[in-house]
Amino acid sequence: MSAPLVVFGEDWGAHPSSTQHLVRELAGSRAVVWVESIGLRRPRATLHDMRRAAQKLLAVARGGRSADRAEDGKADSRDMRLFHRLAPLAVPAASGRAARYLNRLLLGRAVRRALRRHRLERPILWISLPTAVDVIGSIGERAVVYYCGDDWGALDGVDHTPVCRCEAELQNKADVILAASPALAARFPPHKTVVVPHGVDLRRFGDRQPRAADFLAGTPVAGFFGSLSAWIDVPLIAAAAAALPDWRFLLIGPVRSDVSSLRALPNVDIVGPRPHAALPGYVQHWDVSLLPFRDTAQIRACNPLKLREYLAAGAPVVATDFPALDGYRDLVEVASTPEAFVAAIRRAGAEGRLRAAQRLVRVTDESWSVRARQVEEILAVW
Repeated sequence: MSAPLVVFGEDWGAHPSSTQHLVRELAGSRAVVWVESIGLRRPRATLHDMRRAAQKLLAVARGGRSADRAEDGKADSRDMRLFHRLAPLAVPAASGRAARYLNRLLLGRAVRRALRRHRLERPILWISLPTAVDVIGSIGERAVVYYCGDDWGALDGVDHTPVCRCEAELQNKADVILAASPALAARFPPHKTVVVPHGVDLRRFGDRQPRAADFLAGTPVAGFFGSLSAWIDVPLIAAAAAALPDWRFLLIGPVRSDVSSLRALPNVDIVGPRPHAALPGYVQHWDVSLLPFRDTAQIRACNPLKLREYLAAGAPVVATDFPALDGYRDLVEVASTPEAFVAAIRRAGAEGRLRAAQRLVRVTDESWSVRARQVEEILAVW
């Protein structure tokens, strides 16, 4: 049996992150203790944060165990019997010396207890959230892996100063750094940094799925799924929708920015989040997939999961320009001005699915199982 993993990530199932995709693959061959998010910012007096705090306290009241199995498994046949979730008590996004020391004590004790309960020892410590850096050295780990999927200094919704301070410590203490893009990798010591690009769930997005029950056919549809956050170019979408009244714009995901200009348009539907497993029922049936990103430091460093998921699903893709498109530009309509974006949607709609098979073939060797094999080769030295 391979060395167990202790993974500090976000809340399992909250959103399908690259860490979750990779760990789901790795959990088939090694035990995993997944530690739920300890936060990247201080809680605020909002309904969302109060609800999350209540959920955390409930999990702690259950002994820190969220569940012993991964959820969202109905569409997934992977063996997750060795997967265990842990929701410990912790100070969210601790920044002061006392708070960080307290977190080291609380988290170290909770993880050691979980390791004993599941008869595991000398794990590999995998950190996807830099705020977990203080755990290093407290759980008897054999190695430390830092998985960097975002530019924390540019990511919206993060307390940048303390998180970046933690990341600076983490890159020095980590034995290996896995970066999701070349731009992220360039920030770290090259002798211990490896680029592991994002992958795609080919079974989920490549295999044909029935149309979602609430997906209305009859008019051409330009669609997007993901968080409607500060990095999404809302004015660009609004301009395109206004210029294409015969198209419907379907936006799936949580709203975390001002979208009033979109709600004012009769041909824009903002339908909220859908389970990840349900997304193929939309993206495989709309006419054009959209990647309307703003030009920010975060986007210039990102490697969006949606790009490969869109390509696997088959519909033409229209995107604003960003570096992660390199290698796929022959399969993507790239346009950043409103006029060019509208023209690109029209061209993509006229093309239809003539190149759907070509898009799927392009990402066939980029599945999460392929990415996980790359990671396994790295972890094998321990």
